[in-house]
Parts: sequence; C-alpha cells; structure tokens
Amino acid sequence: MDFSALLQQAQKLTHETQVSDDLPRVERTLPQVLQATQELHSRVSQTGAQDMQAHILLGHKGIDLPKISQKLETLSSRKTFEPLDPISTTDIQSFLRNEKENAILSVIEEVHKNSFQAAQNAKWEHTMNDWKLEKVKLMNALIGPSQNWIDIRKGPEQTILNESTFGGRSSLNNQEMAYAREVYEYNKLINEGAMRPSLVQRFAQVADGFNDSKVSDIWEIMKYMTNVTPSPRTQDPLRARCTQTQFIEQAKRYLENRYKLFMQTVIAEHLRDAQRGGIPSILNLVGSFVGLKFANQNQNSSFIGLQDGHVDGKPLWPMVYYCLRCGDIASALKCMQMAGPGHDDFIAVLEEKCRNPGQKINPKLELQIRMQYKRQIRNAIDPYKRVVYCIIGCCDIQEQHPEVAKSSDDFLWIQLSLIRPESDDNSEHLTYSGLQAVILEQYGERHFNATEQPHLYYQVLALTGQFEAGIEFLSRFDKFRAHAVHIALALSELHMIGGPRNLQEPLLSVDIEDPQPMRRLNIARLIMLYVKKFEITDPAEALQYFFFLRNLRDSDGRNLFLVCVSDLAIECRDFDLLFGKMQRDGIRSRGLIDQFESSQIDAKMACEMIAEEFVRKGMFEDAIRLFDLAGIHEQALRYTSILLSQVVHQANKPGSLRERLQRMALEFTERYAGAEKNCDPPTWSTFTLLKELMIFFDQYHCKNYQPALEVLERTKLVPLKMQDLEACVHNFKRLGGEVCKVIPDLLLATMDIAYCKYKALRGKDVAKFDDAGREQQLNYLREQAKALTNMAATVPYRMPGDTNNRLVQTEILMH
Repeated sequence: MDFSALLQQAQKLTHETQVSDDLPRVERTLPQVLQATQELHSRVSQTGAQDMQAHILLGHKGIDLPKISQKLETLSSRKTFEPLDPISTTDIQSFLRNEKENAILSVIEEVHKNSFQAAQNAKWEHTMNDWKLEKVKLMNALIGPSQNWIDIRKGPEQTILNESTFGGRSSLNNQEMAYAREVYEYNKLINEGAMRPSLVQRFAQVADGFNDSKVSDIWEIMKYMTNVTPSPRTQDPLRARCTQTQFIEQAKRYLENRYKLFMQTVIAEHLRDAQRGGIPSILNLVGSFVGLKFANQNQNSSFIGLQDGHVDGKPLWPMVYYCLRCGDIASALKCMQMAGPGHDDFIAVLEEKCRNPGQKINPKLELQIRMQYKRQIRNAIDPYKRVVYCIIGCCDIQEQHPEVAKSSDDFLWIQLSLIRPESDDNSEHLTYSGLQAVILEQYGERHFNATEQPHLYYQVLALTGQFEAGIEFLSRFDKFRAHAVHIALALSELHMIGGPRNLQEPLLSVDIEDPQPMRRLNIARLIMLYVKKFEITDPAEALQYFFFLRNLRDSDGRNLFLVCVSDLAIECRDFDLLFGKMQRDGIRSRGLIDQFESSQIDAKMACEMIAEEFVRKGMFEDAIRLFDLAGIHEQALRYTSILLSQVVHQANKPGSLRERLQRMALEFTERYAGAEKNCDPPTWSTFTLLKELMIFFDQYHCKNYQPALEVLERTKLVPLKMQDLEACVHNFKRLGGEVCKVIPDLLLATMDIAYCKYKALRGKDVAKFDDAGREQQLNYLREQAKALTNMAATVPYRMPGDTNNRLVQTEILMH
C-alpha cells in the first residue's frame, strides 16, 4: 500500500469520526498516547489481573472501584460494638462521649452474656427434666443389683368417697373405684382398732364382680398361696418363703383342685359317653375321665404303648397318674392294689405317703424306686408309667414328659412334685429355688409368651412363690396394673412381700444376700406410681393408699405417709380439704388427714413439713398458712412480717398480695390477742409495728393525713419534731430488719404529707389563719422536714436509691 492510498483511508476515517455524534472526539499527540499507554501498563502491573478484571466488570455497571475502595478505607469498625479505650485528652466532650459509648457497649455485652447463659441454663434444665423422666421409666422396668437409685416423687389428685368436697371428674375407672372402696373400708377398721380382715379375701370378692375369669383365677391363686402359717414380723419374708414347704403344697393343691374341676367339666359335656356311676369319688371321677380320654382314639390303638394291664377296663398307669394329678394318693394306691402283684415296692411307697403325708419317704424305699427306674422304667414305652415313677421317686428331673404334660399347669405340677428339700446324699434332686430359677431366668417371659398372656406368666410366678417378680410384671400392663397393686397391698399387710433396704431402689431389685433368684419389690414406689394417676382429682383415695406406707421411713428418717401427704398438698394446694381450716376461735376444723391420726401420724407434723418445704421454695404465703395450721405461731408471724415489709408501702388493690396479707394479719391479731402465743416478744412486736404501718400507708394513699400522723405519733418510728429525733434514732437501733426496710418509704411518705400541708397553708384557702398563726404552722412543718432529713442522715442504715436527695430537695422547697 503506497502513502497516497494510506492518506486517503485516514482522511476517510477522520471524516466518519467527525460525522458520528455517539463518540466524543479524541485529540491526542503521539507522546500523549505513549504516556497514557505507559500509565495503563503500570496500573495493570500493580493491581494484578484479578483487580483489572474487577475494574472492567464493575466499570460496565458504572461503578468506580477505586473511589469505593477509598471510602471503605476511611470506615472504621471501632464505632460499632468494639469496646472503646478511654482517651487521654483534655477534650471533655470527647471524653464523655467515649465513656458513654463504653458504658453502652459494656451493658450490651453483659446483656448478651446473661441472655446466652440463661438460654443455656434453660436448655440444660429442660434436657435434665426429660432425662429424669426417662430414668424413671428405665428404673421401673430395670432388674438388677440393688443400688441407691434416684428418688421418685409423686404428683397429685379426690373421688367417690368425698364427691362433695372436691370438684371435677374422678380419674378412677370402675375397677379401680371398687378396689378403692374396699381399701377405704379396710383402713377404717384399722383406724377404729377392729380386727383386721383378710385383704386377699376382700379383694377377691371385689374381683368376682368384674366378670373376668383371668382376674378371678389370679385372686384364686392368691387365696391358696396366702393360706399358710404366717411368719413372724421380725423375719425376712423372702427367707421365710424359701424355707417353708407350705407354699409348695398350696401351689400343688391349687393345681390339683383346678384339674378336678377340669375333669368334671369334660365329663359334664360328655355324660352319655362317660358312663358315670357308683359312689361319687375321685377314683370314679378319674375312671370316667380316663375312659373318655382313651375312648376317643381308634379302638384298636387305644391302649398302644400302655403297659401292665387295666383297672376296671381302664389302663393302669393313666389311672394312677390322674389320681395323683388330683392329689388323691389313696385312690392311686387302690389302683395299684387292684392291678395285682408285681408292684410291691411302688405300693409300699404309696402306703407310706398315705400314712405320713407331707413327710419325707423312707430313703431305702425311694432308692429302690430310683433303681427300678434306671434299670427298667426309663426305657419303658408307657409315658404315664415313666412320669409316675419320676414323681414318686424324684427321678430324672430333667425330663419334661411332653406326652403327658400338655399344659403349663401340668408341667408346673410335675415340677412341684419333684421338689425335695436339701439332702446330704449325692442324689440328683430339684429344689424350690432351682425351680424358681428355671421359671424366671431359664425360661422367662419369652417361653411363656408373656406379652400375649400376662395372666398366665403371673400365675406361674405366683405358684412358684415369686410374688415380687409377678407383681412387677403384671403392673406393666394397664389392664392388670390395678390388680397387681392390690395384690401387693394384700401381701404387704400379711408380711409376705420382700421390700428393699433403700426406698430409692427401682421397682424390682436384687439383693446379693438373698437366695437366688429372689427379687425385692419396692412397694412404696409401686403405690406412688399407681396413685400418681388420680392424686389431683381424687386426693381422698390417694390418702387411703398412702396410709399403707405409714410404717416405712425415707432416707431422712421421716414417716413416708407424711412425706407423700406433703408432696400431695404441695401439688394440689388444697390445704383446707387435706388439713382443715383454722376457725376464728383458734380451733382447726377436721381435714382428710385427721381420719388417720395416731401416735405415728400427726396432722400438725405434716403441716410443718409442708411449710418448711414451701419456705425452701420461697413460697412464703403458703408456708404462713401451713405454719398457722401447725400451731407454730413464731414462724407464721415471722414470714408474715417478711412479706409485709415488701408490700406495706404499696397502695391496696383488690386481690393483691398486700390485701391478702392484710386480711391474714387481722385474722392473726384477732385469734392471737389474749391467747397464749408461742412466739418471741420481738417477733410479735415486729408484726404489730408492720400492721400499724399498714394502717398508716392506707391512710396516706387515701390522703387522710391526720389519721396517718396519729399512727406515727403512736409508733414513734420517725420524728415529727426536732426534739423527737434522738429518741427515734435510739428506737431505730432496736427495730427488726423487716421494719428497718420500711423506714425509707416511711420517711418519704411523711415528708410528702408535710409538703402537701405546707402547700395548702401557702394557698388561698387559709383565710382563717392570721399571719402569725400561719407562719407558726409553716415553721412547724419546716422543722418537721428538717427532723426527717436529719434522721435519714443519722440512722445507721444505708438508704436506698435517691431517698436522701428527695428528702433534701423537698426540705429546700419548704424554705
């Protein structure tokens, strides 16, 4: 390209640039362009590629990044929430501003810290409360070694016994209400000193009205198991139970009688096939039952596997077994005698059992039976023969006999029949504790499908003498909880429940000193958990159940009945219902607790316990009522004075604490006046002064200034003249702390009265006074103000707030 063509193209571009109005015309020389290029290059090299990209990006949006950066550099975060350091300067305004900002920031920081700490405390308190509830649930279902477990407090609730005394609907269902009535009647007999009836019999009668065969069976078992010789109250129930064979005999008797009823039911349903006849007896009953049992099989195979012939057309060993199963050894012996010779040793053992029921068999005869079993009977094909030899000779205790034992009752009866007391020989035998361990630990709840059949598992536990474990298990089910609790109450009254050494243990616990696998039941915890449901709505019934705990002591040695009543009162706060009400003549009306009054239970003691608990919680108003009911005037007046000192200077409002205290103070004055007061003179003096001050402030707030000043004249608490100052200061040193707290408000109120009277005298409505009389009155008021100010400055008491300033300012206004 030649220069002429280049020139033409440049001129063309220049012309196009001049025509365009969109872009401004740029006129730069080559040195200027070079300088601008160098400046741009240096700027890019200094800021870097990223900053340059930021400049370009923000520049498209019309943002000048360098200018913004300069503004940001001038900003300082020191004026936000950073603490400011004091400046050392003579600039007073800057110094005060800095101090003010420092004070504000310190307050903000302190509030933030306190708020955070309060939130943390609330969070952990909520978490701990939730965990305590979980621990209660865990401990109540826990079975383990006894330790000091966390104490459970109850919570509160009245009922059909006293419907008129408490409003609201009862929380008790029909079954619980029926039990509660029986508990009430029983406790009534106890309090009247009458002979104690059997609670087991009473509760069993109540249960019969529920039309529930499972519940009736449970109580029927308890009637059998409690029909034993009572053990001494000084003996541990668990050890007595493990050494008495009567529990074994009673369990077998129940199972035997139950099986007789079963036989009778089967025969009654098949009377034609049973061919019942002859003299009614166990032998005829068993014969008819065996005939029915084996007649249902095929005629050719009805007696397959059965040995040693027949008795009256019935197989021998089934006849003997079912006679034993019904508890009739004599009928079994008769069957053996009718069977003919060849069973001499067996007949000899049965004869000895008939002659000496309940006693140990001759070891020689029993040894012969065992030898026969080992040599011959063990491999016999007749299952009835094997089981009979095992029962009579205590042989092969590991054999379950599934061909014969078709139900849990059969299995349990066979196991109970195999039990022998501890012996010195090396023969294998089953003990009572061994059977208990098999039922509770080896088989357990899963084997008996306990969750689906809780009544069945309880029956097995109860028939093996494990009442504590059975009651705890039954109480887990809502349907059976009421029955479990009342079984525990009935057994406890018979001294047949093993309780823990420490009432803080879980519901069911293990004591390492007890024979295995015995458990101990915390009946106090069981009753508290049961009563918790209806304490608030039915406090009358709650007290009836708590009465069963009267012989127990908590960790502090307090009567557990009184402790429970105290907790109930604190929860429901119906003191008039529980403890009665103090009458004007000073006599307390009867409350629910008075029906239990005895040498162990004192209503006044319960009131005192509750009052002390209220004091610990800072609930002084309720504590005053309870101390008054307990007849402890010293504490009642003391805490009344403490509360009065806080509100005596306030204006009286309907329903306020001050109004309630004023009514209470007047009642105390009326009842205690002229009567013997069990309180110290200073306490009564402080209470009286506060009552007078209450009258003063009532008159002051109503602007009845003259009656108010008359009260001050009587009390001599503040000076109305300078000559009274010394005496008032001297009296102040002898005042109680409760009255001293009121003195600042008393001085201010008295000064306000003087100032109001001063303004009234200087007003237009004082024409009746001449100038001399008016001036005399004004001087008297000035002197009164001076006396009040001097007293505030003289007494050895730090006046709160700006009391002194207000007194001085008012005095200045009066001059």
